[in-house]
Amino acid sequence: MEYLDFELPIKELEDQLDKCVVIGQESDVDVTNTCKQIEKKLAETKKNIYKNLTAWQRVQLSRHPSRPYTMDYIKALCGDTFLELFGDRGFKDDKAMVGGLGKIDGQSFMIIGQQKGYNTKTRQYRNFGMANPEGYRKALRLMKMAEKFGVPVITLIDTPGAYPGLEAEERGQGEAIARNIFEMFRLKVPIITIIVGEGASGGALGIGVGDRVFMLENTWYSVISPESCSSILWRSWEYKEQAAEALKLTPNDMKKQKLIDDIIPEPLGGAHYDRETTFKNVQKVISGTFNELKKLSTEDLIMQRMDKYSKMGEFKE
Repeated sequence: MEYLDFELPIKELEDQLDKCVVIGQESDVDVTNTCKQIEKKLAETKKNIYKNLTAWQRVQLSRHPSRPYTMDYIKALCGDTFLELFGDRGFKDDKAMVGGLGKIDGQSFMIIGQQKGYNTKTRQYRNFGMANPEGYRKALRLMKMAEKFGVPVITLIDTPGAYPGLEAEERGQGEAIARNIFEMFRLKVPIITIIVGEGASGGALGIGVGDRVFMLENTWYSVISPESCSSILWRSWEYKEQAAEALKLTPNDMKKQKLIDDIIPEPLGGAHYDRETTFKNVQKVISGTFNELKKLSTEDLIMQRMDKYSKMGEFKE
């Protein structure tokens, strides 16, 4: 297990507990009471740390290297039923954007999401979860296919942003994202969106228009990352913690501002501490939400979706 800087007190206690158990196994000394005391203190420390996380600490947890990624959720939710589909039929297949058909609780879904890598090689292969225009065009192709066959859509968001390279801009990055947003508003099938990690900028919005939008407890959703915001405002990344607080990017902030519909709870410590529980929580939300949305007519579905987004934000004339 890798530990973040604010988790070091937990690491120290877990190391103490391991040493205590080893002493008990290798000698005749009864360490039962000592182990229980350490376990009690460990439980209290975890509760105090994870129940009082700052915005920046949630950002750190959303990037934890052991956290499950989009393909982990797909494999857990769909099992062997998932069939990945490739290519945008225009340029090439973007490995940062994955998608395909799969069944959850017997219902077929078109599942689309950004995929990050687990090590240096796979991170380069997946372009660190930053999709090019062809990735968004692939996503749109799959959504249109789902619409044609009446299959509901699930989007899983986990990206530090769309790829900002020159070649991406030359191939129409902005247009691709804008086209996706425009088309998703009019899609004739239910769309369920879940932020499972990072939700940054237009890269997230490119597959982020949903009838219901959910965030896992330790994720973030914002127009810009805290580091980039800090570098613009203060010409330095040193103020990223202040930027994270000011951006109001946590799930609680998003729900308070009525930008998302609900928060999916994670196990104490984050999704990576208990993946199975996290997957079950996500599956429960997907099934329950789809059962609500399938009752709506196509006209009501689109009307409610447009109405939902038109009410977001405040303005003065």
